[in-house]
Amino acid sequence: MTTAAQRAEYTADEMMSIAAARALGGDRRVFVGIGLPSTAANLARRTHAPDLVLIYESGAIGAKPGRLPASIGDGILAETADAVVSVPEMFNYWLQAGRIDIGFLGAAQLDRYGNINTTVIGEYGDPKVRLPGAGGAPEIAASCGEIFVVTRQSRRSFVDRVDFVTSVGHGRGPGDRAALGLRGAGPTTVITDLGVMRPDPETRELTLTAVHPGVTVAQVIAATGWPLRVAAALGVTPPPTAAELAALRALEAAR
Repeated sequence: MTTAAQRAEYTADEMMSIAAARALGGDRRVFVGIGLPSTAANLARRTHAPDLVLIYESGAIGAKPGRLPASIGDGILAETADAVVSVPEMFNYWLQAGRIDIGFLGAAQLDRYGNINTTVIGEYGDPKVRLPGAGGAPEIAASCGEIFVVTRQSRRSFVDRVDFVTSVGHGRGPGDRAALGLRGAGPTTVITDLGVMRPDPETRELTLTAVHPGVTVAQVIAATGWPLRVAAALGVTPPPTAAELAALRALEAAR
């Protein structure tokens, strides 16, 4: 069991980033979103997955930035990439043709079926908050082999039904992705600052499969805007190692 003193050595955000990085491995091709997904993907490449191929929307393939990029247009991505292609080629040839294994996305809102909102909070015509928008996320969610989502968890962000479906997850349940003609498997892993969720094989509803050290099931349920299902064999995420923390902190210090 992880003690309070041990947990004090790292933050909830650090645990989330490290857990997200651990989900990536091998030489898989990953379409990386800016922010938390980029932190996790670059951490994975610097630690246990040096052959991971990082792909960014601006056309950089095999990017190896020495610091976290500020945006998809950050010059460090092109400077360190194995190749740079045009945006139309990136989407038409690489993404929509199914050549990318994983899409790694963030979310402002996420619902019980893994649908993502990054467009508006509230009514579309009269929103309370207008968010950054879709970018390439809808195509990423539609066409990558599978989708990983990393985001902080609260009742404001984990809602029963998103205010706007920017990127389709599992729609309203089984068969919806196939009915829409979407190529990929959709969200298979959701990593938060509290734990890990995966879709139920039958209902496609997100289910809590692991909690981070020191986090209780009650805390996760309280931070979820729907009656959250909990796996019978609930796991506990291994705490960060000293090497993982050192690599993450070095990466973030070099911003």
